[in-house]
Amino acid sequence: MYYIIETNKSFTQAVTDLESAVIRNGFGLLHVHDLATTLRTKGFAFNDECKVFEICNPAQAAKVLAIDMRLNMALPCRISVFTENGKTKIGLIKPVQMLSALSQDATLAQVAKEVEEKTIKMVDEAK
Repeated sequence: MYYIIETNKSFTQAVTDLESAVIRNGFGLLHVHDLATTLRTKGFAFNDECKVFEICNPAQAAKVLAIDMRLNMALPCRISVFTENGKTKIGLIKPVQMLSALSQDATLAQVAKEVEEKTIKMVDEAK
């Protein structure tokens, strides 16, 4: 259900490269959540880094919502850059598996496949 790669890049470089890959692949960057900083400012000890990119392709999102408005809760797509055991990783939850748990609609499955291919491409390009 997960697609996670390890990169030899620094956390900062992987974040920069993922941002470029998102734009290059026709998606918009809606927001980047800096979870590590948020946890630290709330008083929690957190030694790793973690940024979660919320990304969207409006045309694909419109198709999903036209099929089933409840799926707004599964949007936007997310890709994370994080550190774990001293290694930088980039990953996502695969849209096909996630959305197939929520709907059996064949058109939705095709949209999810297209989005999954693009988001995996983004991760691979950022590697």
